[in-house]
Amino acid sequence: MLTNITVPLLGLVDTAVLGHLESPEYLGAVAIGGNLFSILYWTFGFMRMGTTGLAAQAFGRRDAFAQSALLVRSLLMATAIGLGLILLQQPLIRIGLSLMGASEDVTRLASEYASIRIWSAPAVLCQYTLVGWLIGTQYPRGPMLMLILANSLNMVLDILFVTVWGWNSQGVAVATVMAEYSATGLGLWLVWRRRPLDLRFDRQLLGVIADYFAILQVNRYILVRTVLLLLSIAFFTAQGAQQGDTVLAANAVLITFLMLISNGLDGFANAAEALVGEAIGQRHREQFIEVCRTALRWSLWGALLFTFIFVVGGDLIISLLTSIPEVVVTAKVYIPWIWAMPFAAVWGFLLDGIFIGATRTRDMQNTMLLATIGVFLPVWWLTQSWGNHGLWFAMLSLMLARAAGMGWLFFRHSRHDRWFTRSNPTTGINQT
Repeated sequence: MLTNITVPLLGLVDTAVLGHLESPEYLGAVAIGGNLFSILYWTFGFMRMGTTGLAAQAFGRRDAFAQSALLVRSLLMATAIGLGLILLQQPLIRIGLSLMGASEDVTRLASEYASIRIWSAPAVLCQYTLVGWLIGTQYPRGPMLMLILANSLNMVLDILFVTVWGWNSQGVAVATVMAEYSATGLGLWLVWRRRPLDLRFDRQLLGVIADYFAILQVNRYILVRTVLLLLSIAFFTAQGAQQGDTVLAANAVLITFLMLISNGLDGFANAAEALVGEAIGQRHREQFIEVCRTALRWSLWGALLFTFIFVVGGDLIISLLTSIPEVVVTAKVYIPWIWAMPFAAVWGFLLDGIFIGATRTRDMQNTMLLATIGVFLPVWWLTQSWGNHGLWFAMLSLMLARAAGMGWLFFRHSRHDRWFTRSNPTTGINQT
């Protein structure tokens, strides 16, 4: 939980630094550019989520070779994908920003931001793999150290580049790139220290092409699920941008709050991923049930805490993040939607962790398809006359629909004892 909270805290610093400049365009540009990279990078979020589930089950089986081979092969895939994104940066940035529908000035600033930020792609995707592997092998201190380093360095560089040197949104991008590579370096050092002492790096760890396709096959459902979630957030941002730069900037502030909620509550989901995966690897039903109960109890306490924070201190936090009067006023109008988010979203976050640990990723894909196409888009369509309130209602409905769909599947799997009846999925880990 401490690890995950550092991620949106970085967004809070970005928002605070840019929110006190003379124009909301800089804040809007980073909101648009950041959304673009959320789509680009989290499209490959299976590098984190899929690695956690597979590593946790290998850890439960005490299979040192499978753990190491998964890490090596996933890092090679992450590096290759990251380099591919850099090579394709011009069409990706141009098409992505054109779909956002922001004003000409905001789009220009966002393009400058994106052309710098794209160079962090290999580091970010390798981080996903390293964090997933460390969580799956039950060393959550590692990801905490990585993200504390990245976010602390980023905060310091934000202030130096933007406030002192006046680089505006470009300074935020440079700071992020430098911080991402620093965290990746620390992560590589941490996993090197945790390698089995009797395991040597040899050709077997690299595997063959079929092993890499097998890893992708396991994670294809997470890919679809993640793309749908990110497209929903991008659609939300684009629709807000069409209502003007002030609404776009206000939504950027509130989305940062939503990211704080989701990342904080995801801490319990991450723990569930590792412990559920271990329980399934050991075929330990009692441990599985106890993990689910404990994670649910702590998740609900976390949701209550976040609700209290934003009900009591939300207006104050908005005022601290930006001094642009129209943005402050607009954000305060819509903050009640943030009050409702913790208890609407907590169920989906927790169930994501359980389903990832159990590698039941197809269920995650199907529920997200239903929630996005069957709930989010129709609700937005029917509430367009509500303006930005309609957008936030659609986002709240998406969270509730995800939770309802996965909750129903959890009940059915538990009732019919399906968590342990399915054979383990192929992992692409072959020692021969």
